[in-house]
Amino acid sequence: MPKILIVDDHEDIRENIAEILMLAGYESITAENGRRGVELATKEKPDLIICDIMMPELDGYGVLHLLRKNEDTAFTPFIFLSAKTERSDLRKGMDMGADDYITKPFDDIELLNAVETRLKKFSILQAKYSADDKGASDLIKKLNGSGLLDMQLSKYDTDNFSKKQVLYAEGKRPKYLYLLQSGKIKTFRIHEDGKEYITNLYTKDDFIGYLPLLENKMYDETAEVLEEAEVLMIPKDDFLEAIYHDMNIASKFIKLIAQNVQDKEERLMQLAYGSLRKRVAKALIDIHAKFNNAHNAINISREDIAQYVGTATESLIRTLSDFKAEKLIETVEGKIRITNLPKLQNLLY
Repeated sequence: MPKILIVDDHEDIRENIAEILMLAGYESITAENGRRGVELATKEKPDLIICDIMMPELDGYGVLHLLRKNEDTAFTPFIFLSAKTERSDLRKGMDMGADDYITKPFDDIELLNAVETRLKKFSILQAKYSADDKGASDLIKKLNGSGLLDMQLSKYDTDNFSKKQVLYAEGKRPKYLYLLQSGKIKTFRIHEDGKEYITNLYTKDDFIGYLPLLENKMYDETAEVLEEAEVLMIPKDDFLEAIYHDMNIASKFIKLIAQNVQDKEERLMQLAYGSLRKRVAKALIDIHAKFNNAHNAINISREDIAQYVGTATESLIRTLSDFKAEKLIETVEGKIRITNLPKLQNLLY
């Protein structure tokens, strides 16, 4: 049961809000002034705080300032209560990190909608996401599906791309965020020695190309279609406006960027120093997870797998032959099928 702290110097308002929240299934605790509100927030660690602006001893701005400086309450959802005469001052509170505000007098539905929305947003942003494009895709999908990210996907155009067609090229300025609705796409870089290195693989419902949009950089890789694809194209400005409309959301993406860069560096180190067997095993596991199906079949070319591993196709084929002899994989109609996933995973350690 979510716990909500109500901070207001008017007893009737405090008790009214507490009763509404209790009937809706929330636990409520109350504080009669800002100083007491900070004490209770630090002690009780509520899931959300509703706070009046004008109060004795410590006003709402002071409460928010102190709580945002405290590591335990820095990201706790915070809703201001304000009288109509204070609306001109609300921008100050939002700039300080408040999540929302409710103008007095308010009705029950308005209050409950604000509470539900902020708790949902907090839950989404606090969840763990993998530090890669899948993590970013999952975050975008959850935010957009909950209405917290204002991207109306139905208004954007969809284009069809054939196999080998380039979605975007290294060195070009990004214009869109792409949503893959069907098919498969790879991204790759060309090394100084002229060899192609696959950086990522994408399948249905993945968002592609978010990193250069957020970093405002040229593409550092090329995206090419592996299997006939249908792609939704979201204009750059629409995506960035939706992200930076809320600094808590923007902050989450910035953290994902930092993790993403670190993970890519670690993968490059693995390519440089890991044994070929481990690298091929890791590639098969990654591709299997990305394009998972009931038969454990990996339906991409040996050449593409070699580029993902960072080795010559001939070396890959020799390693696959060893794996086949060890009954880790089999080939069915040219497709690789993993037959012993746990043992293949053990090769990584």
